[in-house]
Amino acid sequence: AIIRNCRKPKSHNLNSGELFALGDYMMHENGGHITVTSVRLIETFYPLRNDYDRLTCGTYLLNLAEAVIEPEQPEQELFMLLLHTLSRLTFSDQEWKPLLAGFLLHFSACQGFKPRLNHCVHCGKRAEEPPFFFDAEEGGLCCESCRRSRAQIPLSPEQLRWMRHALTVGSASW
Repeated sequence: AIIRNCRKPKSHNLNSGELFALGDYMMHENGGHITVTSVRLIETFYPLRNDYDRLTCGTYLLNLAEAVIEPEQPEQELFMLLLHTLSRLTFSDQEWKPLLAGFLLHFSACQGFKPRLNHCVHCGKRAEEPPFFFDAEEGGLCCESCRRSRAQIPLSPEQLRWMRHALTVGSASW
């Protein structure tokens, strides 16, 4: 969509065209072109700009979301995940790395790739005792007896517990 006059310093649309702008956008379509006619800005996530790591992380989140959305397809779950993560990234003192990890875990689940974290993806045996390994190709845990290569990533019991908890309880646990 085109936002007219959004680059002029005195424009009332100046902030509405920025990368992290959240608002109610009224649009008009004419001849295949979409123009923003009015905006009620809700949030700009401006404090993100004060921390390079958080800004980079936020930009990465937006790029991931943009890469998977399809025109005319509703993506409420992804939107809420993105909004919640950007809010915490911007307005909380929480470390950005766990926020990113939690986002990526939920993002993969939103896209239909929820990891199997209770049973081995090869033999189906319940994963209760360490050692634990994550098989990225198969999308879940791999028990020690089914581990075929070094490609499986070792997981500590704490990491596995965090992943299970994050997927079960939600983003409040990040």
